[in-house]
Amino acid sequence: MPPATALVEPAPAKVNLTLRVIGRRPDGYHDLESLVAFARIGDSLDFTPGGALALEVRGPFAAAAGAPAGNLVLKAARALERLVDGLVLGRFALVKELPVAAGLGGGSADAAAALRLIARANGLACDDARVMAAARATGADVPVCVDPRPRVMGGIGEVLSSPFDLPPLPAVLVNPGVPLATKDVFAAFAAAPAAPAPDVDPNAMQGVSAAAALAALAGGANDLEPAAISLCPPVADVLAALNATPGCRLARMSGSGATCFGLYQSEQAAEAAAHALGGVQPQWWIRATVLGGYDSK
Repeated sequence: MPPATALVEPAPAKVNLTLRVIGRRPDGYHDLESLVAFARIGDSLDFTPGGALALEVRGPFAAAAGAPAGNLVLKAARALERLVDGLVLGRFALVKELPVAAGLGGGSADAAAALRLIARANGLACDDARVMAAARATGADVPVCVDPRPRVMGGIGEVLSSPFDLPPLPAVLVNPGVPLATKDVFAAFAAAPAAPAPDVDPNAMQGVSAAAALAALAGGANDLEPAAISLCPPVADVLAALNATPGCRLARMSGSGATCFGLYQSEQAAEAAAHALGGVQPQWWIRATVLGGYDSK
């Protein structure tokens, strides 16, 4: 029998365009409301069905991702295996292009890509209740990454709106090379809570121009930004650097940081900004991209 053909899935970076902390739950977690989009860049995951479950990690951030045994890709696979009798697993190969602990949901995107791959190999729909249950069991950000299209996520990540159309948003992603643990940022937020960010209506961004979407997004914020800056002052440096680039319409931190994004009205402006920033800060991770859904053309 010929060897199984490897299946491939992108694991696009998740960007929190807005993030509101609604309140703290009795279990200590925080309820959030976040408008999420996905970048045209990210990690990549291959899956060869058959044989024992295994994972190989390579790429520029492979070492920072830690030992494969603790990777969310394997956690997601095992979570789905517990729910589906006779599930065919196999060998994964992950190319880790996104920085770790960076507010881009890289590990969650990898886990979600693993679930999509296993679903394809086993004839399951990605919205199968068992696939989504495995996503929730794997991590708070995994469910929104299973079908990586713009939407609002709520609760601790388990409440998802229907996907909506977002105009392509040219962007620059910048990480200063300092990891930020989510639990530490939430602890700092709890010690000094920020004023709640205003609501941003996603309906105001459907069927509109990128300029109109940018105007709507400008009314929002990321409630975790001050807490992250208190732990990692370079976040403020990144935001200032993005705001200083020509054509930047909005600069904000994603998730719990330390990655920040700048939004621009053209891909050319974003490319120029990324090039200029790279010349001044060569030690930063800097990428020009477009935000929307991962399959945007």
